[in-house]
Formats: sequence, structure tokens, C-alpha cells
Amino acid sequence: MAFRIRTLAPIFAVGLLAVAGCASDGGDADAGASTASDERGSESQPVQLGVVGASEPYWDVFVDAAEEEGIYVDLVDFTEYTQPNPALSEGELDMNQFQHILYLADYNNAAGDDLQPIGSTAIYPLSLYSDKYEDVADIPDGETVIVPNDTTNQARGLLVLQSAGLIELKDGGSPFSTLDDIEDSSRVKVEGLDASLIPTSLPDVAAAIINNDFLQNAGLTGDDAIASDDPADPSAFPYINIFATRAEDVDDEVLNKLVEIYQTNQDVLDGAQEAASGTAEFVQTPKEDLQSSLAEVQEQAENAG
Repeated sequence: MAFRIRTLAPIFAVGLLAVAGCASDGGDADAGASTASDERGSESQPVQLGVVGASEPYWDVFVDAAEEEGIYVDLVDFTEYTQPNPALSEGELDMNQFQHILYLADYNNAAGDDLQPIGSTAIYPLSLYSDKYEDVADIPDGETVIVPNDTTNQARGLLVLQSAGLIELKDGGSPFSTLDDIEDSSRVKVEGLDASLIPTSLPDVAAAIINNDFLQNAGLTGDDAIASDDPADPSAFPYINIFATRAEDVDDEVLNKLVEIYQTNQDVLDGAQEAASGTAEFVQTPKEDLQSSLAEVQEQAENAG
């Protein structure tokens, strides 16, 4: 089949075929047939799945695996993390897969939205990389380290730096820490930068927190990290990456079937692992647990604010 990817193109509602055939005898049967053909996941109404990095080969494998199960998928590729959630909320997507629970909680609170997780993919440890130093202990005091500037990944990156002994955070730090929470006694200076720009900036600084999405293009693997957080730690639960959809679609059979395909197709998992440079820890977490965690994290974020 042809691999279908589009980038930020508008999506128009499909409904005209459901009206066809109503003017003739036997129109009820014709209308019923055309309605069935227009169901979500059909060839005429493929599932619109928003991702960041649709050029990764495993998405091609996923689309083919879904079609083998009778579900057609169009990938909508985004270049920035800030784009897929508004597109989902506005009905331009049926589902997206690019974020962890904590990121979704931050979005829902900020936008007054109610997007919900319906399936898990993996936890990806967030790590520190350097072109100049092979050990955190070798980084001189006063050097500059870069972290992602989006709210949730920045806080997580700061916790990695604190665990590595490079900074100290006010009150011990939290998933909601900011650059303002870095104590003056910290060893290094920390700056925020868009996650997609960090790999090319790595040679200019002592070290940088780099999201797994950008490791491969930077010529890095998880083995190159000089410090990381621990995906096995219970505190890492909010960092489970998820499929998300609108609240009214959490029980949609087609969307939940796509989650199952992703979680159980070994070729998809192998490709996702390769794209993650070997850092993925795949998980199959019940959606009810994901949704409970989201609600808890949203409440914590509101209290922290």
C-alpha cells in the first residue's frame, strides 16, 4: 500500500456519501451500506493519527499492520510538540501519539481541555549527553548545560541534573520545577532551548538533555549518555508515553484496536526501539490506570501552580 503522510493539512468532514442513494427505492439499504463504508477506520474515512516524526520507518510498518486488520490510517506529521493536542481537540485528528502523561496533564490544565489517554507505548529515559566530557564529574563548575524549554521535559531534565550532582533545586525539586528553582549553589548554569534545536547546539555547551526523539538524527544512542533517570522507578509513571484522544472517544473500538496493534506487533516494536536508539522500555498499562494518573497529575499541577 502507499504510505500516507500529510503535514498540517486541513481535514474536512466526510459525510456526503452517507446521503447518497436516499432518493431511490431501496435507498435505505444503499444508505446503510454507504454509512458502513464511512465508518472511522474505513478506506473512505481513515483514522487521522497525529505524530511527531512520521518519517520513522516503523510508522510505515504500523500503517500496514493496521490495514491488515481492516483499519486504514492516515498519519499527520507535526514538527513541534505544541501542535498535535490542539489539532486533536479541534477535531482535525482522531488520536495522537507523541507525549507522556505529564505533558498531557500540563496541556489540559493550560487549555482547559479534557483529552484522555487510551493506551501506553513506552517509557523513555531522559538523558544527559556531552561532546566534551565522558563523565559528569569532569564538567567544570560554571559551565553551561542545556535542557528542553517545554514545561514538563524541562522539569524532568532538571531532576536528572540534580540527580547527577550538577544542580540543586529548591525544596528538592518536583515534576513542576523551573529554571527559577535552581539554587545559586549549583555547579553549572542551565539554559532552556527548544528540544529540536538542542542536538545541533550540543558542541557549544558542556552538556545537554536531549529527548529520545532527536538522538538518532544527532548520531547518538542511549549508550552515549553520561547521566539518566530510571524508567523502573515508580515516580516515572507520569512519563509513560501514550495514545491520546478526546474524552468521548476513549472507548472507541477502532482506536483501541490501533493501540493493541502497536503494543503487540513485534515489527512495530522493533522499529520503535530502533528509532529510540535502544532506549525504549515498552509497557502495556491499562487505560484506566493511565487516566487515573492523568487526573492525579493534573490536580498536583494545579496545586503546584
